[in-house]
Amino acid sequence: MLDSLLSLGGLVLLRDSVEWEGRSLLKAIVKKSALWLVYHDFFRDPLNWSKTEEALPGGPLGALRAICKRTDAGPVTIALDSLSWLLLHLPCTTLCQALHAVSHQDSCPGNSSPVGKVSVLGLLHEELHGPGPVGALSSLAQTEVTLGGTKGQASAHILCRRPRQRPTDQTQWFSILPDFSLDLQEGPSVESQPCSDPHIPPVDPTTHLTFNLHLSKKEREARDSLILPFQFSSEKQQALLRPRPGQATSHIFYEPDAYDDLDQEDPDDDLDI
Repeated sequence: MLDSLLSLGGLVLLRDSVEWEGRSLLKAIVKKSALWLVYHDFFRDPLNWSKTEEALPGGPLGALRAICKRTDAGPVTIALDSLSWLLLHLPCTTLCQALHAVSHQDSCPGNSSPVGKVSVLGLLHEELHGPGPVGALSSLAQTEVTLGGTKGQASAHILCRRPRQRPTDQTQWFSILPDFSLDLQEGPSVESQPCSDPHIPPVDPTTHLTFNLHLSKKEREARDSLILPFQFSSEKQQALLRPRPGQATSHIFYEPDAYDDLDQEDPDDDLDI
């Protein structure tokens, strides 16, 4: 599934960290899926001060809006390296609106011609931002790829959200070759448990206990014949129902005071309700 992320369309959010960088994976996905590449370098002149012909007015948002106004029907893939740079220079709401307009061509005003599918692949260094911007981009993305790994092998946890469908997730292991080719792999093998030696007798864990876990026949009979204090036996029931001769009986004497309510017709008269 990792090699076909862009075929799903929408915003694909690639989340990396300091330990597991995602720029190599971004280049590998672009190399595998792109047939024709248009490159815009906004690092060298982000505000278009040099007024070059190849630079688009409006900076990165101008390039995104230009793609939104396109009229051709072919599929387009936009790779943003990186969304963290845009978040540090643009308001989060402005960037989210632009990404939504690009990934959903129907929301672009004045665009009535049929257009092809648009896929936006954005690299996000989530450790540079707070939970607010990261959560906003996460809710906007149709596919999230979170990089991780163990034992020196990289993995990608892929979470896909589709309208009227349940979210699906899976973990895929991969490696990036020197020519930025994507090599899908299986997960790391689980270490096998050490085999027991048949010549060594098994150790009984109950041999050195300070208490006995087993009961003899006499001990089991004594336990079964014991009547616990909280058990209501027939002997206790007969003793309670049949008082012994000469046993003193008790009586309860009650004298009501002035604040007692003895009115049976209105027993709640003193509650003021």
